[in-house]
Amino acid sequence: MNFLALLLQADTTEQQQQAARALAGLGVGFFLFIFLFVIAIYAFLAWLFWRIFSKAGMSGALGLLVLIPGVGALIAICILAFGTWRVTPIQAGYAGQPLPPNYPPQPPLPPTNYPPQY
Repeated sequence: MNFLALLLQADTTEQQQQAARALAGLGVGFFLFIFLFVIAIYAFLAWLFWRIFSKAGMSGALGLLVLIPGVGALIAICILAFGTWRVTPIQAGYAGQPLPPNYPPQPPLPPTNYPPQY
């Protein structure tokens, strides 16, 4: 904000130009920071979707669909939602996995041949 005040209060054109260059430098720096931040977010999303696609038994390169601006993530999510996941289920008790819980047996059905009670 100092540069803006300096730009408004500058009495010579040289001071105005210097303040305008400083303000432009700040704008470019801010734009560069935002640009790099967005690139990092897109790279992180591509990595996440790569992992999800590869764990679903699909090609991990489908995660790069996220890089399509606007509709890429929607396409990737639709592929995951409606695609066939080619993953074999882990057998119970394999590789240290706990066995499924033993559920109690179903209670017996009430008898239906009793005479009606008055």
